[in-house]
Amino acid sequence: MKHLESFSLKLLRPLAAALFACGMLAMAPGHAERLKDIASIQGVRQNQLIGYGLVVGLDGSGDQTTQTPFTVQSVVSMLQGMGVNLPPTSSLQLKNVAAVVVTASLPAFAQPGQTLDVTVSSMGNAKSLRGGTLLMTPLKGADGQIYGIAQGNVLVGGVGASANGSKTQVNHLSVGRISAGATVERAVPTTLGSGDAVFLELNDTDFSTASRVVDAVNRRFGPETASAQDGRVIRVRAPLGSDERVAFLGALESLSITPAQMAAKVILNARTGSVVMNQAVTLDSCAVSHGNLSVVISSQPVISQPAPFSGGQTVVTQTSQIDIQKEPGQVLLLKSGTSLADVVKALNAIGATPQDLLAILQAMKAAGSLRAELEII
Repeated sequence: MKHLESFSLKLLRPLAAALFACGMLAMAPGHAERLKDIASIQGVRQNQLIGYGLVVGLDGSGDQTTQTPFTVQSVVSMLQGMGVNLPPTSSLQLKNVAAVVVTASLPAFAQPGQTLDVTVSSMGNAKSLRGGTLLMTPLKGADGQIYGIAQGNVLVGGVGASANGSKTQVNHLSVGRISAGATVERAVPTTLGSGDAVFLELNDTDFSTASRVVDAVNRRFGPETASAQDGRVIRVRAPLGSDERVAFLGALESLSITPAQMAAKVILNARTGSVVMNQAVTLDSCAVSHGNLSVVISSQPVISQPAPFSGGQTVVTQTSQIDIQKEPGQVLLLKSGTSLADVVKALNAIGATPQDLLAILQAMKAAGSLRAELEII
């Protein structure tokens, strides 16, 4: 009996372990994401800044002043602001100065004194900004107000050299970056909602995801805390005090949400031939025949030379030859695929190039066998 009991226990232990694993898989939640990764708070946003300035100290790689008169005008205006008056007849030949556009993003809640990273881009025909220094440049917002001041040494992530007509270059030389190169001078007023409510905005409009967010918020903070305005905006009641509201928003952003499955979509880039599809794409059974057709037209000159002393003229004509080559195409049966791996396997069976695949996917969509939305960019 003891041997039978031990044998039964040996059989029951793996079975119990398997049942426990199946139970854990059934209880395990789907792919969940933080609410802050799929939605943003209305009013909490970045603001773009732009400015016009000068980069000096270039090693002869600046703007050619004969072709970029605005660079000379900017230098003259800067010198006049510093008390240096140039004669009206003077002509400046500058090689170490470049006119640039400075751009930056002002984050939400940025306060005066904080620093920002800026990007410096050449406006004229400067060969390189390497080794240059950006002079003090005001950064303005869309309302024309100055929100920051940029200045510093430009770091260019490329290198180039030329001599005797030969030239070599690595990466881009006319765009550089200055880490912490701008200082915030003015704060942008930001209000976290009006009254007792804040508004969440989903990154992608989806009614199912909006409904799931509302349910998760109401389970966590109580009934009628959240209500969906539409498929993108969700109204959430929040405390009035600033400390309580910040703590509430921190807990709100940390909620785990399982977003609804995205709509099936295939992105086609007609310029590069890239094809990208998401996991929701499915395929119905269809038959595809693919073959290449090439037409080659070549022309060769034919010269007709008259006999000596015949009084004729030399005539040059063109002889054209047209060659048409058509590769035989096989009819392939593509079985229905319910997963992205099946779709990829079926498309690889066609053996078409990415450029040919663009036309094949469009034809499959027109035939109703491709269950996805085609978007051509």
